[in-house]
Amino acid sequence: MSITSPTATWDTIQDVFYRKEEIYTMSWNVPDLSEYIISVGKNGGPIAMIRDDRLPLPSSRHSGKPKIHIYTSSGILISSIPWELNTPALMHFTITSLVVLSDQGIYRIYDLSNITNYKQYSLGDEIRDSGVVDARAYEDGMVVLTREGEFVEVKGWKGGRGVPMISSAPNEPPTSWTLLSPDISPTGHIQLLLSTQSTILTLDTLEKIDQRINRGPFSHISISPNGRFLALLNPTNGKLWVVSSDFSRNLSEVDVTPFGDGLPERVEWCGDNAITLGYRNGKVVLVGPKGESLFWEYPPSAYILGEIDGLRIISSGTCEFVQKVPDCTLAVFSPGSSHPAAILYDALDHFERKSPKADESIRSIRPDLANAVDTCVEAAGREIEVTWQRRLLKAAQFGRAFMDLYNPSDFVTMAQTLKVLNAVRYYEIGVPITYEQFIATSPATLILHLVSRNLHLLALRISQHLGLRPDPVLSHWASAKIIRSSQKGVDPSDRGLGDDESVCRAIVEKFEKEGEKGVSYAEIARKAWENGRARLATMAKLLDHEPRAAEQVPLLLQMKEEKIALEKAVDSGDTDLVYQVLLHLRSTLSPGDFFHILDDSITPKLKPAVNLLQVYARQADRDLLRDFYYQDDRRTENGCLEMEEAGQQEYAEERLEHLKRAAKSFGESKERLFESKMADDAHRLLTLQQTYERELEHKFSFSGLSVNQFIYKLILEGFNKRAERVRADWKVPDKRFWWIKLKALAERKDWEGLEAFAKSKKSPIGYEPFVTHLLSLTPPQPTHAASFVSRCEPRQRADLYVLCGDWGKAAESAKERNDRGKLDELKRKAPNGIAQREVDEVIRRVGK
Repeated sequence: MSITSPTATWDTIQDVFYRKEEIYTMSWNVPDLSEYIISVGKNGGPIAMIRDDRLPLPSSRHSGKPKIHIYTSSGILISSIPWELNTPALMHFTITSLVVLSDQGIYRIYDLSNITNYKQYSLGDEIRDSGVVDARAYEDGMVVLTREGEFVEVKGWKGGRGVPMISSAPNEPPTSWTLLSPDISPTGHIQLLLSTQSTILTLDTLEKIDQRINRGPFSHISISPNGRFLALLNPTNGKLWVVSSDFSRNLSEVDVTPFGDGLPERVEWCGDNAITLGYRNGKVVLVGPKGESLFWEYPPSAYILGEIDGLRIISSGTCEFVQKVPDCTLAVFSPGSSHPAAILYDALDHFERKSPKADESIRSIRPDLANAVDTCVEAAGREIEVTWQRRLLKAAQFGRAFMDLYNPSDFVTMAQTLKVLNAVRYYEIGVPITYEQFIATSPATLILHLVSRNLHLLALRISQHLGLRPDPVLSHWASAKIIRSSQKGVDPSDRGLGDDESVCRAIVEKFEKEGEKGVSYAEIARKAWENGRARLATMAKLLDHEPRAAEQVPLLLQMKEEKIALEKAVDSGDTDLVYQVLLHLRSTLSPGDFFHILDDSITPKLKPAVNLLQVYARQADRDLLRDFYYQDDRRTENGCLEMEEAGQQEYAEERLEHLKRAAKSFGESKERLFESKMADDAHRLLTLQQTYERELEHKFSFSGLSVNQFIYKLILEGFNKRAERVRADWKVPDKRFWWIKLKALAERKDWEGLEAFAKSKKSPIGYEPFVTHLLSLTPPQPTHAASFVSRCEPRQRADLYVLCGDWGKAAESAKERNDRGKLDELKRKAPNGIAQREVDEVIRRVGK
């Protein structure tokens, strides 16, 4: 379509310019849109429609079973979906799927890239029995109105069941309602606005607020894209009321009855600036705040959809876009504009005609030249016609030539963006996204939309053009190739190795040519597995290209390739990943299969995994460690484990059981007979201790004591005969027994018993220990200790008497041995007083 002037499509409402531009001539053959239930995706999204079976249709136009047809915005058919459920109560486009809800509470989520693949969910038996009257959707869920007047929320698109909203049932049925999504709701979560006969209610999951509005009832409630304004239509008096979303400011009130016969079917916002009314006969009216309006006719019918920066009008013949003329465009093109950008644009025209006025124009705006260039760049982004885009960018480039310093990044970015926008706006692609929508949704969202339509080459080139990673595009392309290559009705295992190899080779070559190191081969292998292509999924050419073991291993486990998964985890050196595999195998395999995989004699490279298993099992699962030792014929390790377990048991019965098993495990190895004997002795000792406790009516506790401690406690408690039995049974050496009994009797302060014990026979440890141990007690016992000094070696007696504090006997001992040197030493060391006199007396007698 040729346009002689950029202002040819402009109209005014109260000095505000609006423009309506034809984007496409529709390629479809749909004579009357009013016969269909229609849903249109935001931001240049596709169109879904199904014939409304509630309307009569002449038999000559009967089309058989109902289908949902999905078209591009240019009217090119993308796909058709058989629909055998009841009439849809909702059709909603997400970025990559179409959600269709039937009036029975059953909803399906169709993958736009593979329309035969859908997931079906139910909102519950109660809603199915009640039925759905109406529904509204937002990006991450929907809200359903049942026939009983209850609102039910569904969060996410992963099959969640409907959850009734708190206090949702109003006192009277709503005449209209709308949904405020979390991004525009003041509370940050969804809210509903309900119009009843008497008021307007605000409803969320926590509370219901009566706004006390008595201007209703309202047949339409429409919220502006920024969430700040509401448009409400009263069918009783035909008044269109525009108010702030909190009802605090009344912006305008317009009588719409003169605009058309009857009331409009749709009320939509044109950006955030004006209200648009859509009538059943195809009339579209753009209404200004003072009642001024613009009229367009699209017989027999048209569908309107509000966007963040304008309005799409879809009719049988065209797809058009209406918007308020952007300020930057007004600055350049408005008649009589004196803005520097308009002067710069005219200067380019003069320059091309070689007129000297070009230099005069540039000189006049030189202080504002940077602003003029920026405005031309911005205006280029807001133009749909390529002719004016190029002209504006050329004007900006012309102005840059007269500037010493200018950052060209905005100019380059706009040129790149426009190249992308023009590519997706091409009628065969049919995505009429505007610059404002592109910026608001991000390039990545556009890429997702393109790959959902299997436009992989275009999406890949756009990603490369904008410097985005190609991973999402390549991954989706590979998944789609696998799906397309999967033949229906043929067992995947019968397709032949050649088919799998060709697909695998094509994927790897494409990834190596177009991709980067971060492309995930594991996701592709997973998709192959999910589509029954197990051989393709496990091909080394495909999966081994995945450099991240954390991506490989879970997929291998899912494909039942447990041993390969464990080897990959070990090779990665990631202990957490190894533990993840081991725990998965432990929970899914039988013990025999589990330990067979870990047999390091078969696969030596799994030894690190075996070591990690032992570390984990020792800390968290002793039964697993015991089973592993038994399966691997590790008798010594099993015996040591039983001994360790025995030491940790609180009850003697359990300890005895572990000791018994330890003795058995050690006994099965010829090299561990000593350890077996020690375990058996420990078992006998604990058994005897239990016996004594029972005989003594559990007044004393002996369990867990060593032989020495056992004897010591028996003597301490006065059970000498039992102590002698233990001594004899465990062949305790005399020296050790004398030490034990010495300490026990001293602890009891049984001096007579200690004296009798010392006289019972010659002490194998001598008698000096008697003296030193009695002196080490608290408090010391020097008197009792001194009674044993006379039995010690003569050369030690003097010093021992000194330790006992008896200096006189110490001197006598030295005198008896004629040890003059010791006497002199005692004289020097003896404290003044009685001790000194006693030593002096002995020395005097020696001198006579």
